Amino acid sequence: MGEIVGAAVVSHVPPLVLPEEVRRAMNDGDDTSLVQGLHDMRAEKLAPIEADTVVVIDSHWFTTIEHVVTSADRREGLYTSEELPRGMSQMPYDMPGDRELAEAWGALSDHRDDTWITPIDDPYLPVNYPTINLLPFLQGDERWISAGIVQTGETDDFLLFGELLAEAVAQVDRRVVVLASGGLSHRFWPLKQFRDHEGADPDKHVRTPEAAAADRKVLEWFADGNHAAVVDFVPDYLEFKPEGKFGHYLTMVGALGGSACTAQGTQFGEYEAVSGTGQAHVWFDV
Repeated sequence: MGEIVGAAVVSHVPPLVLPEEVRRAMNDGDDTSLVQGLHDMRAEKLAPIEADTVVVIDSHWFTTIEHVVTSADRREGLYTSEELPRGMSQMPYDMPGDRELAEAWGALSDHRDDTWITPIDDPYLPVNYPTINLLPFLQGDERWISAGIVQTGETDDFLLFGELLAEAVAQVDRRVVVLASGGLSHRFWPLKQFRDHEGADPDKHVRTPEAAAADRKVLEWFADGNHAAVVDFVPDYLEFKPEGKFGHYLTMVGALGGSACTAQGTQFGEYEAVSGTGQAHVWFDV
């Protein structure tokens, strides 16, 4: 009988994997707290619970007609970002997979007509940096699998996807951590203004004051364990373009019980801006 033993909303922003001197140059001499935040999360939360498998809900992996989850026995190679090749180039990765969990998750949709989940073990399936950028900070001996964000999905689709993940975990002998890899509000500055807003201060650099206020409201609810309020707020929050329709969070919380979840969040690092977007790391003890 498997169980979900921890979960987190985590930022995957490119500055995480840039050299420290570059990060400081972008931020008026200061380093981002998001780097140390991930190291602390690994040491204080992820490592002690000795998870067997990490499931990353990858908010850059967009699918269209179905949910897709990786089922390869191993993913390894070099990663260069098509979006930001200057900062993320030929990064090595090596991730043992979890075919049994992925296939159990997919099988739960076989006889449904309201959702579709497909495990894919193709070794040429691309990887994305919301998964890759976490590895230097959070990877241990666990198996790692990734799941995409179906771009035609709505809030209830993501919640159901997470609910079925919990059912799949219960069927296999695994201790599982779910990482919702993505940002909060997610609008960039226009190109001509972009380099004026690379600092971490959210009051100066998140795209609008209203977006920063919405992010802070969500973070307060995370801290209180008031996930019902977050789920209810999603229709209004979509005005501020949370990354991937907030599908990474919704899938995670669906796996924890949806609106009934009361897991309180522990924040690692500060709430920060990255190029106009709102970012934070929050761990939920289960």
